[in-house]
Amino acid sequence: MVYQGLALITGLSFILYGMSCLTTQQMINEFDRFNLSKWRILVGYLQIMGGAGLLIGLFLNTTLVIFSAGGLSLLMFMGFITRLYIKDGFIKSSPAFIFMLVNAIIVFGFWDITFGI
Repeated sequence: MVYQGLALITGLSFILYGMSCLTTQQMINEFDRFNLSKWRILVGYLQIMGGAGLLIGLFLNTTLVIFSAGGLSLLMFMGFITRLYIKDGFIKSSPAFIFMLVNAIIVFGFWDITFGI
């Protein structure tokens, strides 16, 4: 039940954050600051698809949750590394790090639920 709750909250968060990435001036400015503006739209869609995969997977197929959380964990790892690279420091980088860990926890939790290993 804990893993399902994490997947639900994380899925909703990534859908909203992905929409923000596609539409808000703040996110346009952030990606310009990262010197990654050409990747903003792709990142936004990946976040929306990953979040939707978490939510849909909760009801249809737990393997979808595993792949979605794994992809989001990788995306957040890259975001964390990017923030460190541009010298934002650990505190400003911590949301990406925390979401990376939460998604990794979801992967391992649903792996156990799905495959029992």
